[in-house]
Amino acid sequence: MSATDRQFMEEALSEAEKALALDEVPIGAVVVYEGAIYARGYNLREQMGDPTAHAEIIALRRAAARRGSWRLHDMTLYVTLEPCPMCAGAMVNARLNRLVFGAFDPKAGAAGSLMNLVNDDRLNHRLAVTSGILADASAGLLKEFFRRKREFPAK
Repeated sequence: MSATDRQFMEEALSEAEKALALDEVPIGAVVVYEGAIYARGYNLREQMGDPTAHAEIIALRRAAARRGSWRLHDMTLYVTLEPCPMCAGAMVNARLNRLVFGAFDPKAGAAGSLMNLVNDDRLNHRLAVTSGILADASAGLLKEFFRRKREFPAK
């Protein structure tokens, strides 16, 4: 693991902590451009009542708005959990250069677990992928969140 990947994944984990504080599934993301954080996001599905308000989508929307273009070909997205098919598809469509994620998601992961949408030869773009960066910390946040949900279900 490179020091740079660790640094930016720690930032993504900080975003996930913000989601946790709002009782959202704790997933965080940062978009990096030229060695600096360009955009941030964390899950806000419950807060926004929006099924697309995943950390990755929010970070990608913010990066595109800041750039003034949907083309993010020279950027890297760091996210604490392997992206779902929706988020992986958005990354391909944004022409992201690279994806770095923490924990694998065997039930919904679209970057190597359930499928590999980000590297499907049938699509017009593929991403470089680095996986498992701070995976234990990423998975730990999720496990804690769901443990709490089982112990104290919503009324």
